[in-house]
Amino acid sequence: MEKNLQSGGRTRLRPVDLARAHGLSTQAVRNYEDAGILPTADRTPHGYRTYTPLHASALRAFLALVPGHGHRTATAIMRAVNESEPEDAFRLIDQSHTQLLDDRRTLEAVERALRDLEPEPGPEPAPGGSMFIGPLAGRLGIRPATLRKWERAGLVRPHRDPATGYRVYTEADVRDALLAHQLRRGGYLLEQIAPLITQVRAAGGLEPLEDALRDWRNRLSARGRALLGGAAELETYLRERDQ
Repeated sequence: MEKNLQSGGRTRLRPVDLARAHGLSTQAVRNYEDAGILPTADRTPHGYRTYTPLHASALRAFLALVPGHGHRTATAIMRAVNESEPEDAFRLIDQSHTQLLDDRRTLEAVERALRDLEPEPGPEPAPGGSMFIGPLAGRLGIRPATLRKWERAGLVRPHRDPATGYRVYTEADVRDALLAHQLRRGGYLLEQIAPLITQVRAAGGLEPLEDALRDWRNRLSARGRALLGGAAELETYLRERDQ
């Protein structure tokens, strides 16, 4: 079995040394190297991989990037750095921050929409306030099939035009569709959204969604901190590479 050793003043580490430090398998470490997350390792005369503290720093950076960026983007960031394309890595990082900002704006939009909630109007559509499925789907940037799926899940409740049989969405239906769309963007599943909208209809106010919004806000804050933590570890790795 290989052991830690010093070679030319440089500490050599085995795959198991990197793996144990993070609760990983040695195969995971090898997979990370194959994916370009870690720099290419040297080999012993017998073909065993040998790593250095720089590889350990790369692994720490990757694992710190994952919570904020996700596995795929974190992999792409590390691959770009290891291929000496730091601008590509920075662009990916910027995109994650932009997405977080967009999600924060979405949350704020949901909160604004909920602050403006009024008791659901009667069964008749408000004058000038009704929409057919196509225009509503276009307004939300989704397919009509998605609205039909939401209807089956109880998120929206359009009525049928007596003459044409077309679905007609009242102002209240449009509000429910908007809330459903925004909550879907926030990561909520249809089965989580349906009871929230049902409660909002019944209560005519914000209270049923307060816990969900608080959880959403906390998750955005955690992602923001994770982006900061990942950036710090990546900066450490970049400095060590430069040296």
